[in-house]
Formats: sequence, C-alpha cells, structure tokens
Amino acid sequence: MPEFSEIVKYNPNATPTAYIAVALQRRTHVVNGMSRTEARESIWRSVRNVDREIRAALEFHGKEARLFLLPEFSFTGFALFESIRGFADLAALDPDGPEYQHLQEIAQRHRIFLGGHAYETDPHFPGLFFAATWLINPSGDLVLRYRRLHSTRTPSPYDVWDEYLEHYGIDKVFPVADTELGKIASIPCGEILFPELSRALALRGAEVLLHPTSDTSGIEPDPFHIAVRARAQENLMYVVSSNAAASVGLTGNENATNGLSEIVDYEGRLLRRASTGESQQAAAEIDIAALRRARSRPTPVNLLVLTTTRLWAEEYSRYDGVTGMPNTLRAAVREKGIDNPSFHKEKEQRTIEQFRRAGIIA
Repeated sequence: MPEFSEIVKYNPNATPTAYIAVALQRRTHVVNGMSRTEARESIWRSVRNVDREIRAALEFHGKEARLFLLPEFSFTGFALFESIRGFADLAALDPDGPEYQHLQEIAQRHRIFLGGHAYETDPHFPGLFFAATWLINPSGDLVLRYRRLHSTRTPSPYDVWDEYLEHYGIDKVFPVADTELGKIASIPCGEILFPELSRALALRGAEVLLHPTSDTSGIEPDPFHIAVRARAQENLMYVVSSNAAASVGLTGNENATNGLSEIVDYEGRLLRRASTGESQQAAAEIDIAALRRARSRPTPVNLLVLTTTRLWAEEYSRYDGVTGMPNTLRAAVREKGIDNPSFHKEKEQRTIEQFRRAGIIA
C-alpha cells in the first residue's frame, strides 16, 4: 500500500514560483445497478480518459499548468443503495491496484501534480471502504492521501477510530504534502462545510486546499460556494474546487451535479469559475509567495494567526459524549454485517436525540 504523506519541515529557500491550477470538470458515469464486471469496465474507461483530458488541458493552458484536480468520485458516482461490503466489492479501488498505477503514470508522463478522489479499500479493514482524496506528484509518487472524516454515506476513519490510529497515527489522519507548489491538503465535497477541518489543516501548514466535489451547488448564494470562499479567507489559503459536469446514469437527476468549478484566492476572491458541462475553464494562477507574504503581516484580516485553540478545545470538550461518537464500526459490529444506508441514518438519528436531551436543539 502506498505510504501516506507526512509533513516535511518547511525550507524557506524553496519558495515556489507562481503556476496555473486547473479544475477539470468531467462527467461521472455512475456504477450503481451495474454488475461487478460492468462497473469495473466503466471505472477503467473513466481512468483511461484522464490522460486525454490532461493532454487537452495542457494544450490549452500551456506548460505553466502544473496542478490538476479531478472531481469527487469521478470514476464511480455516489455510494447509494448498496451495503457497505457490497459497494466495497463493486466499486472501491485497491490502493495498490491498476487504476492508481495508471493515474500515477499519467502524472509522471505529463510532469504534473494530479489530485482527485476515489472510494478505496484498506487491507486493515476488510469489507469496508473509505472515501479518499489523493495527490500524485510529477515523479508518479502518491504524496498525499486523506480519508473523509465527516460522512453520511460511507465509512470513515472515525468509525474505526482506535484501530485506525493504531495503524496510521494522527498525522496521517490530517496529511499535508510539502511540495514544490506549496503545502497542499485536500478534502472532499461536503467537508468544506466544516470550518474546523480546514483550520486544522491550515494549522498544519496547508496553503492550497484541493476540493474535489460532486455537489448540487447552483446560483449563489448556496452553501458550497459560500463555504469555499469562507474557508479560503479565514485560513488565508487558495481553494481549488472541481465539481462533476454531470452524473450520467443517475436516473432523473443526472444534472444535479453540473459544474461551476472554481478557484478562490487566499482573500476569498473568486479568480475563475467554469460554467456547466465538461470544461477546463476553471483555471487560475496560484501565487504562493504572495500568500506567504499575506500570512506574515500582523493585520486584522490575518485570521489564521488570531486562532485561539485552547479556548475552543475547552469549550468543545464540554460536549464529549453528546456529539458523534467514534468506533461505531468497531470489529464486533463489522462481523455482523452492516447495511450502508440504514447504518448512517440510524447514527445521525442517535446524535439528534442526544442533542435534544442535552438541550442543544428543541
């Protein structure tokens, strides 16, 4: 299994030059309802098409285009109706499998950084799958892998928390890749709505936040576009957000996830946004040197350096045992088998009831 990225000490003499980031807005072909053979063939076609899409984008944007981001689960579509074990078998990738190897070859061939998202298995947790974002460098090395922590449809490391920490440790739960393009982190879709997560990654040094998504954002104001700008401004970080162009095969709802990929700078300003449909037009310059200058100024809008972690750690600790609890998919539960949709709904309902008993909601 490829090693997870860990933070490397910052070298102040290795300030990267400006470069172009591209959010590749591509169509997703959903695999729900397919046989396993059909699903794997569909996944492989989608993975192979990435090479053609990268070539076209480089032809249009030129050699300054160094960082490319694919949308969330662009090879499979959502995990919807299947059981956890059933979807793991149907659509989750092997971290050492041919799909990842092919993506690594693409990054190496074109000398680019390639980011994306996929459902994947883990040999430590047979029968489960995780929603993972990842980054591959121009040498073809997978330098970052983050697994979604807040989820309503998929298992997360928090569901197997104690076991997960034993295998990987906390640094690999919140990875930041120190690269020639700056310090990069990645979170998927709805996790942009959780300010704590982006702030935790910023405190670990993240300067560029990749956001592969498949959201139903539309004309502003909507939660996702608001959150992208808020996370960028409050953490002084660039956000590259790549949304799906469509979800082909999602009956009656193919265009629910149709575009508006965007790139936002560290002051929360929209640099570029794509329209709907397949597009490479969400592309903009990332200037890490300018970001680092902004982070070094003692101003009222440098919210990152005004963070008071102890204050909020003490306040949040009051709600231990009330908010979502870890280890809900511990080994004893996994052995009984879990139905994916009902498991997550029942977990959320328990939390709602705990909030009500604690007087948080009426």
